[in-house]
Amino acid sequence: MLTSAASPRRHWGHPVPPGHRAMLSRGPALLLCLLLLLLPEVAGEDRAESWWDRAGAPTVKKVGKGLKDRVNAVTALSKKYWAYFARQVWPQDCDEEKEAASKPLGWTLPLLGQRYLGILSNWYCHFKECCDRDDCRIINNITGLEIDLSTRLHGQHLVREVVLKSVKGFLSVPQPEKPLALSFHGWSGTGKNFVARMLADHLYRDGLESECVQVFISMLHFPHLKYVDIYKEKLMEQVSDTVRRCGQALFVFDEAEKLPPSLLETLKPLLDHYDTIKEVDYRRAIFLFLSNLGGNTINEVVLSWLRAGRSREEITMEDLEPYLQADILKSTDSNFGHSGLVKENLMDFFVPFLPLEYHHVKLCARDAFLGRDLEYTEEALDKVAKMMVYVPKEEKLFSAQGCKSISQRINLFLP
Repeated sequence: MLTSAASPRRHWGHPVPPGHRAMLSRGPALLLCLLLLLLPEVAGEDRAESWWDRAGAPTVKKVGKGLKDRVNAVTALSKKYWAYFARQVWPQDCDEEKEAASKPLGWTLPLLGQRYLGILSNWYCHFKECCDRDDCRIINNITGLEIDLSTRLHGQHLVREVVLKSVKGFLSVPQPEKPLALSFHGWSGTGKNFVARMLADHLYRDGLESECVQVFISMLHFPHLKYVDIYKEKLMEQVSDTVRRCGQALFVFDEAEKLPPSLLETLKPLLDHYDTIKEVDYRRAIFLFLSNLGGNTINEVVLSWLRAGRSREEITMEDLEPYLQADILKSTDSNFGHSGLVKENLMDFFVPFLPLEYHHVKLCARDAFLGRDLEYTEEALDKVAKMMVYVPKEEKLFSAQGCKSISQRINLFLP
C-alpha cells in the first residue's frame, strides 16, 4: 500500500542564531570566489595565457578591461542572487525590501554573468523547493520510466504500453485540454501501487515525498460517511493548493472503489475540459485511481486465452478494455462505476493489470533478493514461488496474491 505523501518536510524561515547569520552573511563573497574560478575566457582576449596567469601579472594594466568587466559582472550577480536567497530564507527580515522586491530584478549583466545564474539556481534548489517555470521539483524522466517498466514490472505488457505512451504524450503537449486520468484495475499484488510509485519517482525529484504528489487512501483518509462534507472541503483545498504550487501535480487515489459517491462527484469538474475552476488551472495535473474492481473479468479473459493455447502477450487493449469498462459500469459493489468520472468518459484509459503466473512470481522473488544485495539460487526462487497460492484449482495458473508479501518471504532464506 502506498504511504501518504504528507510526511514532514524541511521548512525554511526559522530564526537563525546571530553567529550563524554572521557566517552566512559572507555568502556574496563566497559566491564571488566560486564564480571567479569558474568563469571562462572573455571573447576577444588573448587565449594563449590562462586567466590565472593574467590575474597574477605584475602590472594592473595587463589585467585589462576584460577582467574588470568580469569581476563587476560577478559581483553584481552575486549580490542580486544573495539578496533573493536571503529573502526566501528569512522573509520576516525583508519587510523593508518589499517595495524593491516587487519591482523587476532588472539585472543588466553581460551574458557571461547570466550564464552562471543557472548554476546557482541548481545549487539553490538543492536546499529549497523551487516554484519557477523551470521547476526543479519536476524531472519528467521518461527514459528512466521506460526502463523501469520494462525491467522491473513483470507480466504487464499492456500496462507498459498504455502508461508509457499516455504519460509521454500528455507531457509533450504544451497545454493539454484536460488532466490525464488513468484508472488502474486488477487483483491485489499485480503492480498497481508499484507503477504509481514508479510514476512519482520518475516524474518528481522527491518521488512520493514531493509536495507535488498527494496520495489518498479511501479507508484511511475518508473512513466515515457522516463526515463526507468535511472530507470534500479538505480534499478540494488540498488538491487546489497543490496545483497552485506545482502546476504538474500527481494525485493518487488508492482503493478508489471505496470512495464516497459525493466525493467522486466533487472530483468530476477537475477532470473535465475546463480552462480554470475558481482561477485554478488543473489541465496539467495527473490523476490515478487504483482499484481491485474488474479484476475477475480481467482474469477470465486471460484464462480463456491461455486455455485456447494463445499467449497472454497477444492480448491487446481492444481485446480487454471493453469488457473491463462494462464490468465497472454495471458493478453493484462500488460507487466508482456509477460516478460521473466513468459515465461521462473522463477516464482516459482503464488500465488492466493481468494476473501473475508462476514465472512472474519467480522474477519478483529475484528482484527482492537483488534489492537487498542478497545472493540467490534457482532453487531458492522456486521455493519462494511455491509458497504462494495459485488459482483456479484445476490449472493453478495465477498467483492469488500476485507478488505481494514476496519481500517478507525471502527472510526465511536468510542465514
